[in-house]
Amino acid sequence: MKVIRPHIEKTISKDISLLYTLAHLVANMSADGRRLRPVEVVTDYEYTILDELDLAKEAGNTGLLQRNFTHSDLLYVPQVYWDFSHRNVMVMERISGIPVADIAALNKANVDMKCLAERGVEIFFTQVFSHSFFHADMHPGNIFVDVSNPKKPKYIAIDCAIMGSLDDADKSYLARNLLAFFQRDYRLVAELHVESGWVPKGTPVHAFESAIRSVCEPMFAKPLKDISFGQVLIGLFQTARRFNMEVQPQLVLLEKTLLNIEGLGRQLYPDLDLWVTAKPFLEKWMSEQMGPKRVMEEVRKQAPQWAGQLPQIPNLIYTALSQMSHQEERMQAQTQAIEQLSKELQKGRKNTPFRLLGILSLASAWMVTDPESLEHLQTADIASLGLFLVGLYLLVLKP
Repeated sequence: MKVIRPHIEKTISKDISLLYTLAHLVANMSADGRRLRPVEVVTDYEYTILDELDLAKEAGNTGLLQRNFTHSDLLYVPQVYWDFSHRNVMVMERISGIPVADIAALNKANVDMKCLAERGVEIFFTQVFSHSFFHADMHPGNIFVDVSNPKKPKYIAIDCAIMGSLDDADKSYLARNLLAFFQRDYRLVAELHVESGWVPKGTPVHAFESAIRSVCEPMFAKPLKDISFGQVLIGLFQTARRFNMEVQPQLVLLEKTLLNIEGLGRQLYPDLDLWVTAKPFLEKWMSEQMGPKRVMEEVRKQAPQWAGQLPQIPNLIYTALSQMSHQEERMQAQTQAIEQLSKELQKGRKNTPFRLLGILSLASAWMVTDPESLEHLQTADIASLGLFLVGLYLLVLKP
């Protein structure tokens, strides 16, 4: 059973306000501070932490994660007792398993540690790419192991308050980036960063490629025990600073989860090669996204919507044809008006000098005449009156 502590909302609200203050200070200090987008990161964290205070949402997350792995032998999620669960209380099924951090107990149960580690990687990538819904708080305290079949151990996950998700565009760019990393195609990695907008459009791809290579090349051909994702992330952030790459808030939870996977892998099976384990999964996912199976899935998904729109198609066709007809009529009218205007202009060309002279005469009369002395006409006034009459004749009366 999980219960929300009384008045905890006020404490969290004060903490978040302090985080916002610090984030604005960092953002206003320098260009590097703005590039890290601290305010957006805090906003994303606020959304996540406030969700943790609503146990009804956590129960919903738990139910969805459970359905995603209903027929899987990789992960078990305890049942939620909905009749006893509310916003501030959640009651779940009692589980029996060994904490994943208890290596001695796992070894005593003769658990295949290599298989356990590989299954952990498979669960992570399945959640991210197949389900678009992943457990983002995978520290050892939230993970247990069912050792009833030690050769194929099964994970048990609890505490689904913090969950992450990626949209289709982010998943596609992430998968293509990871595959390019695995293939050491740093040119493609650089191009994908520019294409996705993670770095400015004017970034020199060749220079960015070289910088990425210097950070990532040392990772390969090494077991997990010799690779630190933390050091890799630091190196990538240093590279990003040179090329003005902004932090992507939607990937912060994913990066956090990757760090948890690193720590878990080190504990379970230090010789695990994460790249070799993940690469076949990503290649399979990419082929499914671009193959005929994906097309058929999209057709099945959209079929109900298309079926609902079928009765409207005749009306839509009639409306479109009517609009095209009206548009053609308007275009014909506009063409005729332009032709008429052109004819009028051609006729008026021979009178243009007279009209210009008339305009000049009127302007001269206006400048010469003194409005205050009209009652005492002088020679200049009579001359200006004459200019006015001549101009009026040339401009209006002259055919």
